[in-house]
Formats: sequence, structure tokens, C-alpha cells
Amino acid sequence: MTTHPAETVHDALRDEACDDTWWMPAPDDFAACALSSSARTVAEARRFTRATLEGWKLCAGVAEDAALVVSELVSNALRYGGGAGGKRGRGEALAALCPAWLALTRQGATVLCAVSDAGVGAPVVGPQDTLAESGRGLQIVDCLSDAWGWTPPDRSGKTVWATVSQRG
Repeated sequence: MTTHPAETVHDALRDEACDDTWWMPAPDDFAACALSSSARTVAEARRFTRATLEGWKLCAGVAEDAALVVSELVSNALRYGGGAGGKRGRGEALAALCPAWLALTRQGATVLCAVSDAGVGAPVVGPQDTLAESGRGLQIVDCLSDAWGWTPPDRSGKTVWATVSQRG
């Protein structure tokens, strides 16, 4: 299920029956880390995700799906979110030091994975090409997540998010 621009990442976990309130995670239900542009960053983000979800005692299936979703979101953030080829917002100096941030939060058995970067371009799901060597990242995110989307890009960039829950 694809969800396109959300007002905030909180919209992804908000209970629609409670329109006037939004959910704030407990301190033990939130984790975040700064991401570098190192070649090891995607692998480190996967390890961070797995370790965090293991600490939260979520099932291995959720942890693996979330780790793969995070892998794709981080890869896209580093490739398109303000790096050499990406269009940046005003946070260019900060983006040079820390090109992206990963945040994880949970509500019950659902995990929200959010990656923020300085890019001002909206994510684009490319056409399926069975012979292409790349370009399937957001299709993978779409398949493994309950919903995904992004905040409207502004001067400071955007956040691309996905929710992952236990299946079956």
C-alpha cells in the first residue's frame, strides 16, 4: 500500500478515530541515529534496526522486513537525498557532515521507520524493468510495508517513512 505525502510522520501511526490527538512514543519506544556517507552506512543502519527491534522483543519477521525497508530508504537517502547528484535544501552544511538520519519508533507490534535527508525531491517509484540492475527499492518498500510515504519537501529536506507490522 502506497501512501503519498503525509503532513507529518506521526500521521503514519495516528489512530484515525482520534483526530484531535497524536501518539508520542515512550522513551523506550524510540531510537534514532545519524547516518554518514560511508560505504558501511547501509549495513550499519540494518544492524541498528535489527538490534533495536530485538531489544524491543519484536518478532524476527518484523525485524527482517524492517531492516530491508530501512536498507532501501537509507540507500535512497544517500543516493538522491542531497548527495552529489541530489537537490538539497538549505541544510547543505549539515548534510555534508550528516547526510541523513534514521529514526525508529514502535506502537505495539508496528514499527515506523523514518529516514530524513536534506533532499528536496519527492521519491519516485520507477517503472518495473526485469533487466534493470537497480531501481526496485521503493517497490520493495511498498511490498514489505503496511504503508509508506513522505513529508512534503521543504527548505530543510524531507522524511521518507514506512510502517512495518507482523504479518499473518
